[in-house]
Amino acid sequence: MMKENDLPRALIFSDGKPGHRNQAIALARHLNLSFDTVEVHFRQRLAKMVSYPLDHLHLYCPGLFSLSSSIDGVYCVLIAAGSESYYAAKTIGRARDIPVMAVMLPRGYRYADFKLIVAPEHDTPPRLSNILTIPVNPCWVEPAGLVQLPSGERLVSLVIGGSNQVYDIDPESLREIIEDIFQTFQSFQIMVATSRRTSKDVDDMLRAFPFKRRFLYSEDPANPIPDFLALSKYVFLTADSTSMISEAVSFGTACVEVIPLTTRRFPGKFFRLTARLQELGCLHIFDGTLGEARNKVKIGDYLEGIRLCG
Repeated sequence: MMKENDLPRALIFSDGKPGHRNQAIALARHLNLSFDTVEVHFRQRLAKMVSYPLDHLHLYCPGLFSLSSSIDGVYCVLIAAGSESYYAAKTIGRARDIPVMAVMLPRGYRYADFKLIVAPEHDTPPRLSNILTIPVNPCWVEPAGLVQLPSGERLVSLVIGGSNQVYDIDPESLREIIEDIFQTFQSFQIMVATSRRTSKDVDDMLRAFPFKRRFLYSEDPANPIPDFLALSKYVFLTADSTSMISEAVSFGTACVEVIPLTTRRFPGKFFRLTARLQELGCLHIFDGTLGEARNKVKIGDYLEGIRLCG
């Protein structure tokens, strides 16, 4: 096996959002690339607005953005993740003759300049020769050994997110669902993890249940979700995060149950994602009954044969 230092190297431009950066890192790993990451931001709001017409005019100005560190290495591909990264990636890529790959759909910019764009189906990308569409967000799941399951014990896990522009997580409605889960899985160990968006009211409600172990992000940002996916018979997760859902259907053998939430408006990409994954047998929308949705999306299979380096 090649050591990381021996692998072709990618430079990742991130807009600073952990979810975007993680998707780029996941693709680098699936493509068997080592990588360095650099955060990039426009110097001001107007600079971002100007970048769209400049891109369509094939004009690239490095003065519009700033990088968190200098670029000193030799790279075979530049991977851009997030709206503030695409123009900078094109600018640096042209200057250094490095092909540029985009994670997610770089809306507003010319698609044709990218060597490859990897976009999830729920973003409804156009059909172009340089756009690779996959059913989920790019992700890389690797257990960290945070959860140890005694021999003979069985695990059910819950992953709770938080309210957003589309969904509202009501603690009392969620309480009823968790009571149902405890009643159904009386002979199982039950654990829970929350996210940075989970509200204090939801945290307080979860503390009232006798979970075998609680990973509350507000108290401990450790991420047990990869361990949950590796060890659980069933994983229940709230419907508010495409990233959480993508991870759950891409790793392990657990049956995946998605907990429906009250919607503030039409769920759009969330609906498209869960509907497609239901078709693939990867998840079941929890309605008080249990499904057997344990099929997994193998992201590496979609990337097989792609060569961006060498």
